[in-house]
Amino acid sequence: MAIRKRHAPYLALPVIAGALLGGWLLTSHGNAVETAKAAQSKAPQDVDVALGTVALNDKQAGQFKVIAAEQHTFRTTKNAVGSIDFNQNMLVQAFTPNPGKIVDTFFNIGDEVKKGDALFTIDSPDLLQAESALLASSGVLELQTRTLARVKQLLKTGGGAQKDVDQATSDQQTAEGNYKAGRDAVRIFGKTDAEIDRIVADRKVDSILVVPSPISGRIIARNAAPGLYVQPGNAPAPYSLADLSTMWMVANVIEIDAPSYRIGQPVEVRVPAYPDEVFRGRVTTLGLNIDSSSHRQLVRSVIDDPQHELRAGMLATFTIETAAPQQSVGVPVDAIVREGDGTMTVWVTTDRHRFERRTVKTGLEQDGWRQILDGLAPGELVASTGAIFLSNKFANAVTG
Repeated sequence: MAIRKRHAPYLALPVIAGALLGGWLLTSHGNAVETAKAAQSKAPQDVDVALGTVALNDKQAGQFKVIAAEQHTFRTTKNAVGSIDFNQNMLVQAFTPNPGKIVDTFFNIGDEVKKGDALFTIDSPDLLQAESALLASSGVLELQTRTLARVKQLLKTGGGAQKDVDQATSDQQTAEGNYKAGRDAVRIFGKTDAEIDRIVADRKVDSILVVPSPISGRIIARNAAPGLYVQPGNAPAPYSLADLSTMWMVANVIEIDAPSYRIGQPVEVRVPAYPDEVFRGRVTTLGLNIDSSSHRQLVRSVIDDPQHELRAGMLATFTIETAAPQQSVGVPVDAIVREGDGTMTVWVTTDRHRFERRTVKTGLEQDGWRQILDGLAPGELVASTGAIFLSNKFANAVTG
């Protein structure tokens, strides 16, 4: 019994030590948890709902594009849909000036012609008659000229009278006038002086009348054919030509926009056939009335088309500047977020890491830029990409 009592204190020591160690471990673990919680509570939050800010780490910030709001030119424009047509002021129908039967034709639809080029020829009875009268007057003039010379010679030799000379002089002057009139009559048909001289010298008529092109342009319609009898002004015209350097853009704009249009306003026209090309011109005609059924007004513009790309009947859209351009603060369209309540917001930053949500008032949108009427000053930095991400992150924090 004495031996057991003597060893008892030594057996209790490990138990006491284990208890002390367990208590220390529990205390240390509790302190670590409290320290971690305290550190976490002191760490900055990435979303601050009260301030309306979102903070990004370096990796996230590197994926955002930030630009400065800047002054941008915005044009005040109106848009409408219309169609392309020939410039009717530069469209000409080529009629024959005299009746006759077509002998030859020289151009087809789509051909380019120069002013004065022969379009077709006709066998003209009127020209034949005019040339015949010219030859007759030429013969009479020769006769009267010889007669006058003869009576003058007789008067010198004493074998004639003065009255004969006077009568011969009068007859020769009349014949000369008739000859000049005959030349003018043939010249009306387009014959040159050289051609008229050749007709008189050869004593041979030529009834073929050449009908020239009145303008330089392109053949847009042809009704001429050899053997066809044509008369002046009888429709359809043998040829129709158009100067295609300019075309018409014809549109009917809504009634409420009618007061915005003025003669001379610049126009930009786009057609589906050339989606990347802009054709430019100016407003030349405004309708004097509003259509009672559609409540629209005619607006017609002359459009430059030096390469002859436009075709009559093409569907087209046009943009017309209705006021002077405005200088205003602008940001890319991607920098603006439309919120659920309809407000427009941008995310402004000073250090490219913390972004502040700001409501702005927007205006025109052109060429990928949006006009800012209120809420943003020139030079302020905004997120031009990732604005949707920031807005969603903020919204999630609010709803969470």
